[in-house]
Amino acid sequence: MTSLLFPKASRRDWFKQGAALSLAAAGSLRAFAQPQATLVLGDQAGGLRSLFEASRTLEGAPFAYRWANFQGAAPLFEAQRSAAVDTAMAGDLPVLAAAVGKTPLKIVATRVGKADSLGIVVQPDSPLRSVADLRGKTVIVSSARGSISQYQLYGALEEAGVPRSEVTVKFVLPTDAAAAFASKQIDAWAIFDPYYTIALQQGGRILRDGRGINTALGFITASEYSLADPARRAAIVQFLDRLARAGDWALANPEGYAQAYSQLTRLPIESSRIITARASVAGRPVSEADIVALQAVADRSARDGILPVRVDVRAITDTSVWKRTA
Repeated sequence: MTSLLFPKASRRDWFKQGAALSLAAAGSLRAFAQPQATLVLGDQAGGLRSLFEASRTLEGAPFAYRWANFQGAAPLFEAQRSAAVDTAMAGDLPVLAAAVGKTPLKIVATRVGKADSLGIVVQPDSPLRSVADLRGKTVIVSSARGSISQYQLYGALEEAGVPRSEVTVKFVLPTDAAAAFASKQIDAWAIFDPYYTIALQQGGRILRDGRGINTALGFITASEYSLADPARRAAIVQFLDRLARAGDWALANPEGYAQAYSQLTRLPIESSRIITARASVAGRPVSEADIVALQAVADRSARDGILPVRVDVRAITDTSVWKRTA
């Protein structure tokens, strides 16, 4: 994976501005009387954890749990591949990339967000004014190959009639890229929330966001190892029931959700309000329309070389795991 070197001062400045979003990899264990199972819940940038802490829908759950937080989907799915987490949440393409990487997972739930939660950002004084201006330039994509940002970038280039061969693409994890962008070592950055919003609030300018390109769908995956264990499978179903209730609460209480997110991530409340307003919050069982939409992403990604092979979405989806309770 490509990496960038940048001054320590720029990284410290980024952290001081509240964007140090890589929280502790594992939260404290929450135990309850006679737990049926213990789940390790995979998270990205504190998104799920803040939702649950705000809504309190995990309180009294009949299973023990701890949080495992990651800055992007790639390291999260590495953890799921090694059976270090029971569940993971990510956008459409990272789930497909994980399946190509032989991660033993099943898609068990859908989350619905907004496609303007990611985009291509440039410096405020950049001469780049449109996607067409990226010809001959380098674009940093976060977090790794097979990210929603790569899909958005390739879609934007195709829309603008720019051959991908005329753009140099490098992959850098979000926190590293964030520090480099803040110190103006990156001209163009394809990135997702919360890093996207932070970059914009620091003066970044949008070349193109994800609307009309990305599905805005996210998915919860469960490890096949976990689903094979009856106690863990039952706990995952209970977790998904509570996730749906948490989403309902967040939609009804946007300010409470934003405040909780701000407290957990230490981001300014202004940034948190924007991020949570377009986050993938609403949760539902996987529908036929979701499968069709994700298959279209899989087919296009295989066509464009983002993925080395075509993924059969039905083969990695298990709609029998969760039927939302009333």
